[in-house]
Amino acid sequence: MTLQLRVYVPPHPLIKHWLAVARDAATPSVLFRTAMTELGRWLTYEAAREWLPTQETTVDTPLASCPATLIDPSVPVAVVPILRAGLGLLEGAQTLLPLASIYHLGLERNEETLQPSCYLNKLPEKFPPQTRVLITDPMLATGGSMLKTLEELTQRGVDPSLIRIVCVVAAHPALQKLNTAYPGLIVYTATIDGEVNSQGFIVPGLGDAGDRTFGT
Repeated sequence: MTLQLRVYVPPHPLIKHWLAVARDAATPSVLFRTAMTELGRWLTYEAAREWLPTQETTVDTPLASCPATLIDPSVPVAVVPILRAGLGLLEGAQTLLPLASIYHLGLERNEETLQPSCYLNKLPEKFPPQTRVLITDPMLATGGSMLKTLEELTQRGVDPSLIRIVCVVAAHPALQKLNTAYPGLIVYTATIDGEVNSQGFIVPGLGDAGDRTFGT
């Protein structure tokens, strides 16, 4: 069977609400940060479905024993925020994945070539087998930064099928590139926009997510 990139746009009213808040140019930075946190929370909730490892056990209620399912703590979970904008989604993701290890990856895009370069890499030399990795980056525009991140992760032993990408807005150019390079990937996004302009910004998008998050 041929693998193909899967993109989920959850039809959750809270996701739609906070996306609208984030898109609005009149939203102040402090409220934009809240929107990023909430989108990180609810998109991670959706991404964790059938992704987090579980184990079957038995618990004793006040009345009797019964079967139960728990998250398996022996399987490593990691979150990789792509700096700096990915930090906006991190807080929401951490509320649902409190035991996850956090590995920062700093990428900046050349404004002329739109190619990414790495200025900070806190990834380990090797990830344990079966590690689940959640990548957070609000904007999936040209796909350059995400492809660079995936390259770094797979070189360190991460199975692409165990990766989940959480973004706020995804665009067709990035999704097409990801489908070609990593067809087994799964992406969770609040919306898909069709256009990327000559400056590499998604249209209508929500502007520069990093600047809006940090008020710069």
